Amino acid sequence: MRVLAAMSGGVDSAVAAARAVEAGHDVTGVHLALARNPQTYRTGARGCCTLEDSRDARRAADVLGIPFYVWDMADRFHADVVDDFVAEYAAGRTPNPCLRCNEKIKFAAVLDRAVALGFDAVVTGHHARLGPDGLLRRSVDAAKDQSYVLAVLTRAQLDRSVFPLGDSTKAQVREEAARRGLAVADKPDSHDICFIADGDTRGFLAGRLGETPGQVVDALTGAVVGSHTGAYAYTVGQRRGLHLDRPAPDGRPRYVLSITPKTNTVTVGPAEALEVSTVRAERPVWTGGERPAGPIECEVQLRAHGDVVPATVELTGDTLRAELRRPVRGVAAGQAVVAYRPDPAGDVVLGSATIAG
Repeated sequence: MRVLAAMSGGVDSAVAAARAVEAGHDVTGVHLALARNPQTYRTGARGCCTLEDSRDARRAADVLGIPFYVWDMADRFHADVVDDFVAEYAAGRTPNPCLRCNEKIKFAAVLDRAVALGFDAVVTGHHARLGPDGLLRRSVDAAKDQSYVLAVLTRAQLDRSVFPLGDSTKAQVREEAARRGLAVADKPDSHDICFIADGDTRGFLAGRLGETPGQVVDALTGAVVGSHTGAYAYTVGQRRGLHLDRPAPDGRPRYVLSITPKTNTVTVGPAEALEVSTVRAERPVWTGGERPAGPIECEVQLRAHGDVVPATVELTGDTLRAELRRPVRGVAAGQAVVAYRPDPAGDVVLGSATIAG
């Protein structure tokens, strides 16, 4: 095939491109310039969109002997990922920007452009598997599995995607990079949110949304137990950094239970009040076969690194409803619920939807 290898500048995408070359594909490398001012993005171990990363990607392409280009997608990234991130927090939800970047940038904007240019598929370094049956499965490396953030992809997008690393552990990928003479073999993984330079999400949001003072209210008594300068600084399940004026009557810690932007109120309460047994989600994407006509038994994951929970899932129109077999704490609107079918060959992604408030 004629394939476009998305090269972030990290070890995973470099080895994925190398494997595509070794498989006999006609490979072209591309690095996505996502920052309007790359110097404001993270560097070293914490980045994935910096000038340093662009140089690392180019050097890897040189070692592999493949053409290499840089595509400027900063404006699209800002509109679809950064602005969306801010808007979601302003609405009291907790978004996953990596998931949105995969959906809107890497497998929409990039794939669309690649197909228009005559490429057959896009190759990435995501840790997930696509079998001969076309189904998306978890990586063999459970600690690095990225099927959760890929579950937003449509069937058509998966049909034009290649994930060469799904059958390898991260340690094996690094060893292979060293054998191939790729300088990124020991490059640390990127962490957190690439477009927040110092890792201060609260400060980033405050700079864009401004200070909006409000009350922190106890769910059990209705009493005002604190104040805040912006409800966007909180997320469901949060315990630290609440700065409450008075302790709970029983002395137990309080957690954020809900955020109400309309009244600019943060509601707190005991841990058990976080327990959820029913999850309602919107905008479902179903890729693991025919869309089910009725309830199905499966497993669901509610956060990128969360545990899986047995559940009954049912699709009705544009809504997904999951009845959990055991209560889960800290389910946040804006995150994704991903349904999996357990399989000895690797759990299969059935579909996903965005958790509603």
